[in-house]
Amino acid sequence: MARQLGNADRDLVALGIATAAIILFVATGSSVLPKAIDAVFSDGTAPDHLLINALLLNVVLIIFGWRRYRELQAEISERRRAEGLARELAEIDPLTNCLNRRSMATATDTLRADANARGYAIAYCMIDLDNFKQINDMHGHSVGDSVLVELTKRIKDQLPKDANLARLGGDEFAFVASYEPVNRDRIDDLIVRVFEQMARPFQHDDVTIEATISIGVSTDHDDTGFAPELGEHDALMQRADIAMYTAKKQGKNRYFWFEPTMENELRFRNELEAGIRRGVADGEFVPFYEQQVDLDSGELVGFEMLARWRTRQMGLVSPEIFIPIAEEIGLITQLSDQLLDQALNDAGSWEDSLTLSINISPIQLRDPWFAQKLLKLLVTHNFPAQRLEVEITESCLHENIGTVRSIITSLRNQGVRISLDDFGTGYSSLEQLRTLPFDRLKIDRSFVSELKEPSGSSKIVDAIVSLGRGLNLPITAEGIEDEAILQALKSMGKLKGQGYLYGKPESSEQVRERLALAGKLVLAPSRTTPSIDTDAPLPKTVNE
Repeated sequence: MARQLGNADRDLVALGIATAAIILFVATGSSVLPKAIDAVFSDGTAPDHLLINALLLNVVLIIFGWRRYRELQAEISERRRAEGLARELAEIDPLTNCLNRRSMATATDTLRADANARGYAIAYCMIDLDNFKQINDMHGHSVGDSVLVELTKRIKDQLPKDANLARLGGDEFAFVASYEPVNRDRIDDLIVRVFEQMARPFQHDDVTIEATISIGVSTDHDDTGFAPELGEHDALMQRADIAMYTAKKQGKNRYFWFEPTMENELRFRNELEAGIRRGVADGEFVPFYEQQVDLDSGELVGFEMLARWRTRQMGLVSPEIFIPIAEEIGLITQLSDQLLDQALNDAGSWEDSLTLSINISPIQLRDPWFAQKLLKLLVTHNFPAQRLEVEITESCLHENIGTVRSIITSLRNQGVRISLDDFGTGYSSLEQLRTLPFDRLKIDRSFVSELKEPSGSSKIVDAIVSLGRGLNLPITAEGIEDEAILQALKSMGKLKGQGYLYGKPESSEQVRERLALAGKLVLAPSRTTPSIDTDAPLPKTVNE
């Protein structure tokens, strides 16, 4: 077809020839035909043979030209149809038959111009299907496509006639609708109806899919009235995307209207991401150490390593800010490895009786070879496994219990002790406590803080201590901040504790000074390499 369309331009020449032939036919015929008629009926002189041949040639050329003209018309019609199809493919999403990202920009600008002319504003709503990748991974892309098609249908059924719906890509959609500025609730009601439609499960053959969405909304109308700079499609989409990101961050399955503070938060988040990447590369993350003390004797028995980010712009940043972001952008393992390497190097100069506790991210425990990597690091630093305590939070026990059990077993077989951190804040069961080989329980500071109440007691802390005693698991209490809490804990039995009562977390230099004064610093450690089988295979439970 492309070759035929290419010939269409050349056929214009043929049409020109035919036109010229018609003109010549008229000129030649006016001379030849009268003589031919006169020769037939009056025995007149016959016309010149050359003119007769020219006349016949003109007739042939006219017939040829007319035929090519008809073919040319057909080819032009085919070209227009093909161009229309190409334009449709460029503007329509082939799976859902709604607009695509490119055509949505034009449709939005057109709708905004029409709405503003009537005194109406427009709302740009960006929709993202939560956890869509899991649907594809678990059920296949055909089921995922079916969900997207059904989602499109459900949204279309709720939209007003003048609204535009587009699939921006993947599992991301957007619709734009007009509304009266004094009646913004109309958009809220529309979004609520969309959420109600999403509450119904998606059905594909014998597969039932439960899915949720997150929505961000932006508008071209603010408190001061219409704002032309806010109404451009790219600006509307960017602000709706920021609002949708806020909905995702707040737990998904909800919607937010864009607010200027969201943009500041996102900009700060992006700066943090860039800073974390740079900080990992430049070694800006350093270990700090919080003292762990035997509550009965008050003797220092070890330290818990805590991450800190030492930046030039923001000073010392706490882990509550950067750890979640490092986990999301996939840098937590590299960051943790750097911190652990420094911590083992620092702890190597401490007295052998002092232990080192480290916190492990749930993401690190997804790696079935984590235990082997940690044990090899101990060998590299010539650090006894018996002095290391790994703290695992309860949330880790629900992602892949088989892998977690394998890692715990591998580490304990080499002498590393395992502690269940923040006990009582998660969902660990008594069965898990009984079957998983933990060495210690740590009571979360939120429960310990209740001991400073006038009653001086906490039923939860009492219950955890009793549980640990029944399971023969020693207890560490976090968040000891005053003497009242300390005395309450002492009355519960032999415990280990940590908190600001004993001092805030300190840098490695401050810890060295503290230990040097206490005579617990080994300036020239001379230890034999610990016997650790780093090549030992993982237990079979890794494949559970």
